Amino acid sequence: MAEIIDQYDDVIVYSEEGHPTPFYEYNGQIAANPYGVLQVLLDDDDLEEVMYNGGKQCVKIAHRKHGMCRTNIWVEDEEGIQIAKNIASHTEVPLGDGPGMVPIFDGRLPDGSRVNGTIPPVSPDGPTLTIRKFREDPITIVDLIKWGTVSPRLAAMFWTWVDGLGAKPANFVIAGGTGSGKTTTLNCLGMFVPWSDRVLSVEDTAELQIYHDHWLRMETRDKRPDGTSEIDMNACLKSSLRMRPDRVIVGEVRGPEAATMLMAMNTGHDGSFGSLHANTANETVKRLVNPPMSVPAIMLNALDLIIMQARLNVGGKNIRRITEVAEIAGMEGDTPRLNPIWKYDASQGKIVETGVPSKVREIICTAKGCTPADFEAVVRQKEQILTDLVNRDIRDIESVTRVIQTYHSTVN
Repeated sequence: MAEIIDQYDDVIVYSEEGHPTPFYEYNGQIAANPYGVLQVLLDDDDLEEVMYNGGKQCVKIAHRKHGMCRTNIWVEDEEGIQIAKNIASHTEVPLGDGPGMVPIFDGRLPDGSRVNGTIPPVSPDGPTLTIRKFREDPITIVDLIKWGTVSPRLAAMFWTWVDGLGAKPANFVIAGGTGSGKTTTLNCLGMFVPWSDRVLSVEDTAELQIYHDHWLRMETRDKRPDGTSEIDMNACLKSSLRMRPDRVIVGEVRGPEAATMLMAMNTGHDGSFGSLHANTANETVKRLVNPPMSVPAIMLNALDLIIMQARLNVGGKNIRRITEVAEIAGMEGDTPRLNPIWKYDASQGKIVETGVPSKVREIICTAKGCTPADFEAVVRQKEQILTDLVNRDIRDIESVTRVIQTYHSTVN
């Protein structure tokens, strides 16, 4: 038995009895194009990811509403290799198995979608393509509130931490597992950066979508078979610090660039932030201070907040939630002391304040010359603005950002 759970355009999504994943069926016509039958999946803005695992399996997708799905789309190995070569051509990578060629590549499509591809012998069962789709209509903080990823009050706190009341913006990292939504949250928090600040972002593959008046992007480059040199993230980050940025955003911290990012925070680039893979705030600290990042523990004093994000299974559905916000509250010997000020409460199904006194609030209030009561009044005002946007269903990136920037121009 099959039960239709969604239907739009030429697509039907249905569940089948006895199978845990829904089936995504496309019934339209497909015109000739460089990406073959994958094009219809790339055109569907309801999809997060397209996964081709060789001709022996149907193409799989990650649907924004229905999670992992099977599809009625199949691609033979020969066609898959040609599609992979067409995509690799955008990255100037000579895909192949021979002298001066590579059987694996990372890059992005002209629309910004991130791609990883392989061909045999790296993937012995056939060519593979994993495409993280670039969303034409970017997710905003209003969406995160509506979906329950973050509460209106915590969103207002994020806003206040990012702008620092115009006096002392907080430095932070967003950490979590693969697919937990770190980059999406990074994008949303970037909306709170005042347009008076010059923002510079560094990423391996450019994914950030920030609607900002003064934003410069940098992207790394792998070494190529023709001898073209590698430009790694640390080189980009060091170069970025010579470009007089007010804020630095690092898309994914993995190695020595972590120390460079912390150095930037220590030398006056307040309000800088980045993301990295970790499962808890304690693990985040351990990853930062140990190889390959090897950040001197004393430098973590410049880091104000660690924001944890996770993908949870609730009622059989995968949901993304902010699960913890912890402050770096000084050092105990060589170990940073963490104060959790927000924690996810599974019994309530939401993140709540722990009641631990906030050091970041104290730092911002001291820099601004205001009282904690003044700070709270601003947070409540911002919470009301965000709640009003939610209630009025104003969620597109341009409209939401302009409301935020209008507030900045009014109060500063």
